[in-house]
Amino acid sequence: MNCKRLLAVLMLLCSPLTQAQPPEELRISVGDWPPYLSAELKHGGVIAHLISDLFADEGYRVNFQFLPWPRAYAAAAAGRFDASAVWMHKSEREADFLFSAPLLNEQFVFFHLKSQPFDWHSFSDLDGMRLGGGLEYSYGEAFDSFLSKGTVKMERVSSDRQNFEKLLKERVALYPQELNVGYASLRKHFSAADAARITHHPKPLLNNLSYLMLPKQLAGSQALLERFNRRLQSYRDSGRYDSYFRDLQAGKYEIPQAAPDAKLPLFE
Repeated sequence: MNCKRLLAVLMLLCSPLTQAQPPEELRISVGDWPPYLSAELKHGGVIAHLISDLFADEGYRVNFQFLPWPRAYAAAAAGRFDASAVWMHKSEREADFLFSAPLLNEQFVFFHLKSQPFDWHSFSDLDGMRLGGGLEYSYGEAFDSFLSKGTVKMERVSSDRQNFEKLLKERVALYPQELNVGYASLRKHFSAADAARITHHPKPLLNNLSYLMLPKQLAGSQALLERFNRRLQSYRDSGRYDSYFRDLQAGKYEIPQAAPDAKLPLFE
């Protein structure tokens, strides 16, 4: 190859047209919901990690913005974000958003003290018991209807920490909460000794599906949704989807504190 031809090849290789372009950025609004979504967790939490990897495999880079939940919804609905995560399906939300395939299966269970064995098959098995609960919180239509009958008393407070404190002091017998959310709270707010006193019943009180929502305001949402759903299904088919939640249960998304207490496994 003569010198002129070699120079031409080198110039072509160095041309901006041949250089790799940075991935397109997607902006996604999210709320704080540890251990699934939180700026205080590695990768922003397991769901943020999963979404980032799904879109990375489609050639996108994700920028998450943590906002109060109402603002996260409103800003995305107005088209100021490419998507918002994660949300339960409600028919009224379909006016603003397209829903992805299910991204997260939330499982609500009853937490209780190991020293007070507990079993249940139907809501009537709870009659006469005192429960903890969240302020203005719904545990599903069926259980809300049962609570309205007044055969059990639910004492509602504003935080998981307060509810678990009441459970440890035996002021309530049960506390219904999402499985991973409950154990994340125990690990964050309580000593290993106190956390070890609490377990959960394996029968779910409620299973909820949550979704990524893409705004109908944006013309590209439908095509982006289809790509996301195909990639999500491939993760499920390969078993990769489950690996994220095994890492969650192993505590791999937690950022060690300066002087951490001894930690328990999330599940027994």
